[in-house]
Amino acid sequence: MKHCNLLVVFSCLFFFYSCKYDKNEETILKGNVTITVDETVLPLIQAQADVFQNKYDATIKLVPKSEAETLNDLFNGKTGVAVLTRNLSEKEKINFSQKKIIPKITNFAIDAIALVRNKTYNDILLSLKDFIDFIRGNSNNAIKGLVFDNPNSSTVSYIKKLAKVDVLPENGVYSFKSNEEVIKFVSENNGMIGVIGVNWISEPSSKMLPYLENINVLSVKALNGSSFVSPTQNNIAEGTYPLARDLFIVNCQGYSGLGMGFASFIAGDVGQRIVLKSGLLPVRVPGRKLNVRNEIENAKE
Repeated sequence: MKHCNLLVVFSCLFFFYSCKYDKNEETILKGNVTITVDETVLPLIQAQADVFQNKYDATIKLVPKSEAETLNDLFNGKTGVAVLTRNLSEKEKINFSQKKIIPKITNFAIDAIALVRNKTYNDILLSLKDFIDFIRGNSNNAIKGLVFDNPNSSTVSYIKKLAKVDVLPENGVYSFKSNEEVIKFVSENNGMIGVIGVNWISEPSSKMLPYLENINVLSVKALNGSSFVSPTQNNIAEGTYPLARDLFIVNCQGYSGLGMGFASFIAGDVGQRIVLKSGLLPVRVPGRKLNVRNEIENAKE
């Protein structure tokens, strides 16, 4: 009789803990995950997370940070998934391999850096040569000053690499903490040029609309270009806008968790449609479903 009672007890305990484990188990479509996101592309990733959470039993916490902070979180193990505006360098990949981590990297969109200026300033054209000259410390009449989101941001990193400089000039260059602050500042100050992720313009939040009404997006002429090009989806697709960059989601979880499911979702049909709707360029243009009829109905007279 004792053996029977013990068997019943152990069976109940096993059933209880099995149910509890199943309930909290993380899969590619269920569970909780924290993702560190490059702040310049936060609107796009927020839209992706909103749709994903509506479709699946998942909770995604997005933590916007600068590029440097995002990479540090990955290297230090503070996050297992991150969204970056560039691929990992070979040196960074080696650092991960030394920790026996092989990051799964998914390229999912092409983004652009936008240059914005207050509408009271009539000139909406800017040559990339004048822009680079200013970054190299050569003042010119085309630029009064530049405003960046963060000294450690991906936009600063991109521009320094473009201009082939290690540091930005001390005079005429300012930085805040976010793209939102840059947009607000430029909307209220004449002549300053803001350097932001184009996603903050193509898919703005309602609270940013009043500020966006007071700014113009500049058209940029490439170093070897003959015309000024704006950062539209079509121009990014044709490769004519000179300040474009790829977006990546980097997964260092090391197992088939929610990070992998979210990356697959972004790279899949629904995720790529969200990219397309956001004004950026998906790496795979979603197909269109057409209904083909065998007979054509005659229009009524």
